[in-house]
Amino acid sequence: VKNIHSVGISLDSILSQMQKLAKSLPEYHVVSNMNGVGEKLVPRLIAEVGDVRKYYSSKALVAYTGIDPPPYQSGNFTGTNIKISKRGSKYLRKTGYEIMKSIKCRVPTKDTAVYDFIIKKEREGKSKKQAKIAGLNKFLRIYYARVSEVLKN
Repeated sequence: VKNIHSVGISLDSILSQMQKLAKSLPEYHVVSNMNGVGEKLVPRLIAEVGDVRKYYSSKALVAYTGIDPPPYQSGNFTGTNIKISKRGSKYLRKTGYEIMKSIKCRVPTKDTAVYDFIIKKEREGKSKKQAKIAGLNKFLRIYYARVSEVLKN
């Protein structure tokens, strides 16, 4: 019991240090105002993505996350049942999926683009998991655009 308590205290200390470091970054306020990203997920997301200027486009960020579909075609054949590539950061995928779960839990009042996209994909017949991954793709493109704009100035 003492070990579990000491681990919990250590985790709280690490999280508070991560939050303190993240607050000093210029993109912190932009990311914290995004729908679905709470105070515990902001430092994780910023840390996993890193500096967005290292990605040449939002497609590169999506590819780094590993949620882009790999090409599945040969000659005249084009596959339609394609899974995500999983080539990128599994920690960023996990953080992103947690953000999508958070977005899906309650209907947002502002900045509803990702939530609306997830609902649209579910209505098109996608499974809930596929719809969340599609929503994560959209979320990362929005993230890239907003953070890139802040870092330009």
